[in-house]
Amino acid sequence: MVQPFLRCITSLRVFALALLVGLTAQGWAQAPPQVETTLKSMLSALQDNSLPGFVAEGDAAFQAAIAPPMFGNMSRQLGTRLKNGHSATYLATLKQQGFTVYLWKLEFSDSGDDILVTLAIKDGKVGGFWLR
Repeated sequence: MVQPFLRCITSLRVFALALLVGLTAQGWAQAPPQVETTLKSMLSALQDNSLPGFVAEGDAAFQAAIAPPMFGNMSRQLGTRLKNGHSATYLATLKQQGFTVYLWKLEFSDSGDDILVTLAIKDGKVGGFWLR
């Protein structure tokens, strides 16, 4: 009677340990260094109101889609918050419509709302950048 109970407890411990190891390993995941560099460059360009810097890593469609008024509005809304301090925490990678999509949580030193950053890359070029 005691033997099956001990096997059950041991199995639960092994499962809990495996789950913990899996969650810890997942928490250490990072985007590839070149993608991290691209994100930092794009956030710096937003901070500095530099449209050429923002679209530099983009494909032709991305470069054409980012109109100066749209970029200026985005830069005005986030530039000061970015300058005052921020941190980006990598969350996950998705595969969508031929793109590899990277997600980050963007937190600001002003303790205001966080932003979800979505960066879509295909063949080494940015095809999309969204802030939510």
